[in-house]
Amino acid sequence: MHQKKRLLLRRWKTIVLKKRENRRRLALFKPILPGANLKDRLIACCGAMLGLAATGLLCHNLLTHITSAPALVAPMGASAVLLFAVPASPLAQPWSIIGGNTLSALVGVMVAALIPDPMLAGGVAVALAIATMSMTRCLHPPGGAAALTAVIGGPAVAASGMQFVLYPVAVNSILLVLAGWTFHRFSGHSYPHRAPPKPANTHGTADPPAQARTGLTANDLDEAIRELGEALDVNRDDLSTLLEKAELHAMERMHGGITCGDIMARDVVAVSADAHPEVARARLIEHAFRTLPVVDRRNVVVGLVGHQHLVRDAATVAGLMAPPVTAGPETPAFRLLGPLSDGRTHEVAIVDGGGGLLGVVTQTDLLLVMARTNLLQSLESAKRPAGLVA
Repeated sequence: MHQKKRLLLRRWKTIVLKKRENRRRLALFKPILPGANLKDRLIACCGAMLGLAATGLLCHNLLTHITSAPALVAPMGASAVLLFAVPASPLAQPWSIIGGNTLSALVGVMVAALIPDPMLAGGVAVALAIATMSMTRCLHPPGGAAALTAVIGGPAVAASGMQFVLYPVAVNSILLVLAGWTFHRFSGHSYPHRAPPKPANTHGTADPPAQARTGLTANDLDEAIRELGEALDVNRDDLSTLLEKAELHAMERMHGGITCGDIMARDVVAVSADAHPEVARARLIEHAFRTLPVVDRRNVVVGLVGHQHLVRDAATVAGLMAPPVTAGPETPAFRLLGPLSDGRTHEVAIVDGGGGLLGVVTQTDLLLVMARTNLLQSLESAKRPAGLVA
C-alpha cells in the first residue's frame, strides 16, 4: 500500500515538474510588447504580406521603366513590421513612415555625393537622418536603413541619384501606408492611430471634468516621464489613458468584494417607454430624482430619462429617452466609478441576463460605499501592530 502511494506521489511530482518546464518554455515565446496576442500577430503577418506584395507589384508593373533602381527597397520590410504589428506606435504613423523614409533617403543621397568613402558616408548618413527625422517629427527606425541604402545600395541606386528619393523610396512609402490604411479598416485597429478621447466637461463650464481633477494629472505624467529619462515608444495620451484605467482596476481589485447587487436600490421607480412625458416629470419631482430608468412591458430597461430630456416635445417617453447605462448584479461596484463620474450619468441600471430591471446604483450609493470602505481600512490600519505590513 505504501509502495503504491510512493509511486503515485512520484508520478504526480513528475507531472508537476513537466508542467512547470512547459510553462518556462512557453514563456520564452511570449510577446515582448504589452497587449500583443497570437491573433494580432497573425493579423500582422497577413497585413505585411498583402501590403508589401501590393506595393511591390504596383511599383514593378507601373514604374520600373522610369529607373533601374529596385522596385521595392529593403527598408519597406522594416516599415511593414511597424505598420502592421504595432499600428498604434508613434513611429508607425503615416508621416513617420513617408517623411522618415523619404527625408532619410534624401540625406543619404546627399552624403554619398559628398563623402566618397562608403563606410564613413554610411555612418554620417544615418546620424544625419536621425537628426533630420527628430527635427521634423517623423522619427522612423527604417529611415536609418533608407539612408544607408542610398549610400551602399550598389550601382543601380548610385545611378539613380536624387531620383532614388522619389522612386522607389517615397512611392514605396506612400503605397505601403495606403495599403496599411486600407487593411486596418478591417483589422479592428485604428489607423492612423488616435488616442481615446478624454472625458469632456458636460456642463459647459471652464473647469476640467471631475475625472481630470483628481488622481493622475497631466503634470504627474510629465514629471514621471522626465524622471524616467528614456524615450518611450508610446503616445503620451495613450499612456495617460492606460494609467488611468490601471488606477481604476487597482481600486476594483482592492474593493472587488463589493458588488452592484450588494449596494443597489431594489425598490426602483421606473417609467414605461410608452408613458406620457408628464408622467415621467411628475415621478422625478415626487421622488426628487435626477433620472429614471425607462422600461418596456416586459420590465426590460430600454433607456433613461431625466429633466434635461423633458425640455423637448414628444408624444411618449420613448421619443425623449437617452440610451441606458447598465451593469450586472455581480459587477464590482467600483467599476461604476468611471461612468458615474463622467458628468452625464447619475445612476446605473442593474439588470439580469435578459436586461430585466433589478435595481439601480446612484452616485450617492457609490460615494457612501467609498467613504465606508476607506473608514474601515483606516480603522484596520490603526489596530494593526506597528511593523506589520498588510
